[in-house]
Order: sequence, then structure tokens, then C-alpha cells
Amino acid sequence: MKVVLTGGTGFIGTALVPRLLASGHEVCLLGRKRPGSMPPSTAFTAWPSLQQEPPVEGLRGADVVVHLAGEPVAQRWTPEVKRRIRQSRVEGTLNLARSLANLSRPPMVLVCASAIGIYGLRGDEILTESSAPGQDFLAETTAEWEQAAESAAPLGIRVAKIRTGIVLGKNGGALKKMLPPFRFGLGGPIGSGRQWMSWIHLDDIVGLFLYALENPSLRGPVNGVAPNPVTNADFTRALGSALRRPAILPVPALAIKLMFGEMGDVILGSQRVMPRAAEEAGYQFKYPELGPALASILQ
Repeated sequence: MKVVLTGGTGFIGTALVPRLLASGHEVCLLGRKRPGSMPPSTAFTAWPSLQQEPPVEGLRGADVVVHLAGEPVAQRWTPEVKRRIRQSRVEGTLNLARSLANLSRPPMVLVCASAIGIYGLRGDEILTESSAPGQDFLAETTAEWEQAAESAAPLGIRVAKIRTGIVLGKNGGALKKMLPPFRFGLGGPIGSGRQWMSWIHLDDIVGLFLYALENPSLRGPVNGVAPNPVTNADFTRALGSALRRPAILPVPALAIKLMFGEMGDVILGSQRVMPRAAEEAGYQFKYPELGPALASILQ
């Protein structure tokens, strides 16, 4: 199949491209500028800005579109950053859908990134795809993002929305930021440590995107998390054990709020999310447990 991919230079995208090629798919990247290390067999079409519709020629002939592009969430939220987060996701996805509507043959599938941020901060509540959305900035933005993706459905396109959790991998994401202090023995639980962390290994989130584009049974929201979420305290102990370092120095909640502002509430918040749709569709997680997942990354 021909797969058009936006956000192909990001943490998930750079891991997804070689897996698509290894599976025999033709890959075309759609982005602001041509990546310097793009595989020779991969095509590229410029999409200068998410604020405009992508060029139709970059989408023509696509069987599947995978949409990953968006402003990073993990930064201090100024009013301008919040505007970019919302605009890149909501307006960017609407612009993509508008361009798909101009094709004489739309793709069969749109697999759009989403986030478990849609649930808001929910304590110990077990959350599945049928749980109601939250009401904070990230939840409302993610809900609008998913609605924008669904605007492609009337074209006859199957739409799957992967609600990604905390992705663990060696060269990016949350773990890359955590490793330096933990390696020096300066890691520890954040705030109370009782908040739930819904994580997933990079290999599994890539596997889930591949599964979604190839399996007609997956449509609508799909929680991109491992089946065994852990508390922050348990995550801290597991990471310290994997690195053979002590992990006992707590990070006060006040320090997180001073550093990240409103975004600090997300870091301190609790989301206990289960991948019900993926499991019911038959996806087999390679790393369902945190310990082996960390060991595979850090070995």
C-alpha cells in the first residue's frame, strides 16, 4: 500500500517509517522540509504550514494516510504555545481532511494521532475508549482534534484515532528527559508518586499504528497504552532498578508547577488508561509489563 505520513521526523514517525518500508509499503512523507536522513526509497512532498491545506499531489494515490504532525505538548504553556498546540492539531487536521476531499480517489484509511489527554485528570478511575472526555485545555483540544479527524469519514474513509500515552524509547520522549538525573542517582517520585502513568513501549505504539492501518476492525478511538499502567512511585522504582541506581529523591509538586506552569498539572495528574479496543481487535503487546520494557530500552 502507499502510505502518506505527516510528522515523519518526530519520535514516533522516525520509528514508524522503517517498519512501514520493511512491511513492503510505499512511503511518502508530507512535511515542512525534506529530512536530511530520509531513506532513499521514501518520497517527499512539502507541506509548508499546517495552517494551509496540504498539496493534493502529495496525497494522490494514497491508500493510507497516517497523521502525526503537531506542536509538542511537553513545554511550558504560554498563551502563544497553547494557541499553537490547538491550531496545529485542530486546524492542521481539518486542512488535511479538506485536501483529502479534493481527491478523485480518497484513501481507504486515515490513522490520526490523538492523546490520552482527552480524558483529563481522573485519579484512580479506570479509563477506556468509552469514558467521557475531561474538561481542561488538553482534553478539550484533543476532543476537537478527534472531531477534525472524523470530518474525513463522510468521504468513505475509515478513521482510527490512536490516543497515545507516555511513549518509552531510547532516543526521545519522556524517558530521554528522565534518564540523566536517574543515571546520577538523583531520580525519584514526582509529587505524591500516587498518580497513574499510562505508558507504552515505542515498539508497541509503532506496532499499533501498523495494526490500525492494516486491520478494518480498528476504527474510532484506540488507546495507545500498555495494558498495565503503573503509579509514578512504581515507575520510579522500576527505572532505578533497571539503571541500578537509587531513586529516592522526590521532586516536590511545587517545583514542577514553577517549572512548567499549567503544564505541570498534567505531569502531576493521574490517568489510568486501558487499551480495551486494541486488545479486543486482537493486538498482541510485545511489552505489556514495565520491567521488561525498560530492560529492552536500557540494555
